Amino acid sequence: MALPLSLLLVLVVVSCGPSGSLGCDLPQNHIQLSKDNLVLMRQMRRISNSTCLNDTKDFRFPRAVVKGSQVQKVQAISVLHGMLQHISDLLLTENTSAAWNTTLLNQVRMGLYRQLEDLEACLVRDMGEEGTAPPSHGPTLPVRRYFEGICFYLKEKQYSDCAWEAVRVEIMRSLSSIITLQERLSNIDRDQRSP
Repeated sequence: MALPLSLLLVLVVVSCGPSGSLGCDLPQNHIQLSKDNLVLMRQMRRISNSTCLNDTKDFRFPRAVVKGSQVQKVQAISVLHGMLQHISDLLLTENTSAAWNTTLLNQVRMGLYRQLEDLEACLVRDMGEEGTAPPSHGPTLPVRRYFEGICFYLKEKQYSDCAWEAVRVEIMRSLSSIITLQERLSNIDRDQRSP
């Protein structure tokens, strides 16, 4: 699906602006962008959950990947990037604009785009330092399977309003977990800078 012209223009302006060297520390606004996206997703609610009781589903969110204490920083950034990318892909699905308020949807897309751009710079730096890319079969595999399940569900429900409502709630759950992961990464960065 082609992006609306206004969104493309904003993407060009953002990508051409000064970005500075991020290193591997998350920018200060990363957590706030996720919180803003969570608020926007709440505002995108169009129908009551009670209207869609037959469309509820447990997508089996991979909590262990996000909350696991043994995940290394590079892996955590890879998981974070994967989750944001999958959410972004879901929000670019052909039928999304019909499901939600386009203005709010574009704001969420912009926030996700900014975060993904920052994380890609971080991943490229880490791959250069370690010489290899993070494995795609590690902690990112459960995340990929989780989002594949959501996509399958949408197709199975023929992109109905109730299916999109279930997905909206699931995206909010994912964003809450992303905030938790970002806060963990921020704490790791702070601890590494402390003497």
